[in-house]
Amino acid sequence: MKILIISQHFWPETFKINDLAIELKKMGHEVSVLTGKPNYPEGKYYKGYGLFKKFKESFNDIQIYRVPIIPRGRGSKINLIINYCSFVVLSVLFVLFHRNTYNLCFVFASSPITQVYPALLHKKIFKSSTVIWLQDIWPESVSAAGNINFSILLDYLERISKYIYKRSDIILVQSRAFIPILEKKGIDKEKIIYCPNWAEDIFLLKLKKSTLDEVKEKLPKGFIVLFSGNIGEAQGFECIVKAALNTQHVNEIKWVILGNGRKSEWLRSKIVELNLQDTLYMLGRYPVEMMPYFYYHADALLISLKDNPIFSVTIPAKLQTYMAFGKPIIGSINGICAEIIEEAMCGYVSKAGDYISLANNIIKIYHMNPEDLKKLGENGKRYYNINFNKQKTVELINYTINSL
Repeated sequence: MKILIISQHFWPETFKINDLAIELKKMGHEVSVLTGKPNYPEGKYYKGYGLFKKFKESFNDIQIYRVPIIPRGRGSKINLIINYCSFVVLSVLFVLFHRNTYNLCFVFASSPITQVYPALLHKKIFKSSTVIWLQDIWPESVSAAGNINFSILLDYLERISKYIYKRSDIILVQSRAFIPILEKKGIDKEKIIYCPNWAEDIFLLKLKKSTLDEVKEKLPKGFIVLFSGNIGEAQGFECIVKAALNTQHVNEIKWVILGNGRKSEWLRSKIVELNLQDTLYMLGRYPVEMMPYFYYHADALLISLKDNPIFSVTIPAKLQTYMAFGKPIIGSINGICAEIIEEAMCGYVSKAGDYISLANNIIKIYHMNPEDLKKLGENGKRYYNINFNKQKTVELINYTINSL
């Protein structure tokens, strides 16, 4: 089958769709990718890329077509709107003038949902099928993550989202909790399929001792609680800062943040303002290949989201990587993600925004003996292997697209 993957983000940016493209290629499909110029999350073009550089390249024998998009910059609302719109408009033009046609357009539907438009245009012109792998529910997720409460805008985005969902042939969802939400939007349940995320293979490979030693030098000495990922509105850093203040009296507990994002400067200023320099550490962003080395040295891995209904139905992709790596997990989160951690018995969970309970859970896990910590990690890894197996998910996707 000739498949065009449409995703605003693709290699060398680190997203799950990179793995899937390779797996579909291995299964015999002719895979091409339509994407933008890489600029996530720093907000500027990666080295070697530019507005008028690298329109075509290859990745694992997969043809990549890149449209020139406006970088997201520091992630302000205006910058993001321009960034999103530039990809959609130029991708639509690509579909109109591109010589090749495809049997299927597969959209990796992280935000924005509007990136499905080029696939629907291709469907209309060439009678192809459209499959979307839904990572975020719109407009609820954009409202929560961006603190958008303008009702006219949200109503407009709701109409756009429903239009896209209804005209897609299959909707793969990363969380079972998405299904009733889509049904309430009038989407036929028969075309909704649960398709969870998985951990990248890099988290399952043998680690090099030299790199382990190098990373250890970057970390503070003590009991390390590690957060990795985007430092944004959705992650509830207000709660994390307050919880860190409430563990400050236990000098051994060190909170380590890996990543960057819109709230990075805010977080740095809070660390100084509250005198948390010996408790809360920001180490910046590292390539995904380095993450397993940081995870290895962590005593517990932290996952957090704000107290918002849409986040209670979302499974952050980092949950699978945390579980696959086999370390205890501390959750400051509501809903389905909290239920998974508790069902797996792989850590402790507090309600989103409850910084007192989060701090108490950190202190509780700090006092646990190494064998009990190890058991929590093993529980998570066992649950991952049963419920988030990469091969099973890829085979499900392959079966689904072959049935169209």
